[in-house]
Amino acid sequence: MHDQTTVHIEDEQWDMVIEPQAHLFDLKLREVWNYRDLLLLFVKRDFSAQYKQTILGPLWHFIQPIFTTLVFLLVFGKIANIPTDGIEPVLFYMSGISIWNYFSACLTSTSNTFVANAGIFGKVYFPRLVIPLSTVLSNVVKFGIQFLLLLAVMVFYGIKSHHFHFGLSWLLIPLLVLMMAGLGLGLGIIISSLTTKYRDFTVLIGFAVQLLMYATPIAYPMSFLKNKSFAAWIAWNPLTPIVEAFRYALFGTGSVNAAGLMYSGGFIVIVLFLGMLIFSKVERTFMDTV
Repeated sequence: MHDQTTVHIEDEQWDMVIEPQAHLFDLKLREVWNYRDLLLLFVKRDFSAQYKQTILGPLWHFIQPIFTTLVFLLVFGKIANIPTDGIEPVLFYMSGISIWNYFSACLTSTSNTFVANAGIFGKVYFPRLVIPLSTVLSNVVKFGIQFLLLLAVMVFYGIKSHHFHFGLSWLLIPLLVLMMAGLGLGLGIIISSLTTKYRDFTVLIGFAVQLLMYATPIAYPMSFLKNKSFAAWIAWNPLTPIVEAFRYALFGTGSVNAAGLMYSGGFIVIVLFLGMLIFSKVERTFMDTV
């Protein structure tokens, strides 16, 4: 009886074998690709569930940047009287807010991956990296909605001033959005890995994101800091060249800091790689600590 059972088990063919990862660099990215259908389902879930019980639904994606732009106009434009490098103030603030909202949404959402999805992770197997990737992709849809609003306002001011910039620089926009996604994903999965043991990070992340926004030229141009002692610190922020290049791509004013973008790109690659290593290591044992 025992011998028959052994032979029967040995003859079975398995589609997948789940086993402990053998080495540190076993990231199983091929598995993520194999689960791309599940990835798309999570994208739809994230987008629909967020506004399922709201009255205005996706309209919040328009309302939030409009009100934030109005506050920036009052505080930084009227009270602080900060220049906007010849760009219409409304367009200057709205462009910065749009690209920043995408980064901050990616960072804050992915930073809660393990804690928020512990119930799913404990019941069924799939590559855990699918969850933060789906968050980044669903936020692309939200960014697209806000970008359409920005385009509408640009057309309005273009008709009003008889000037609308549209050229090859616009080809930079997808690359810059991809860089923002990579940085938000990389930092987010590092933080999500740390929050499995240190819950303090969940409290600090919202505060840290707010501080980081003021350390990024969202409400002011880098030219405004030319003679400031802390300008070098802002320049070392990897988000700075991306935001400045985004405005250049849209409005054609200023110039692209190629060296700065290369620095940001290198920083993003390192953060993403380290993030996936840490994430891959933590996912093996996180159910014991969450």
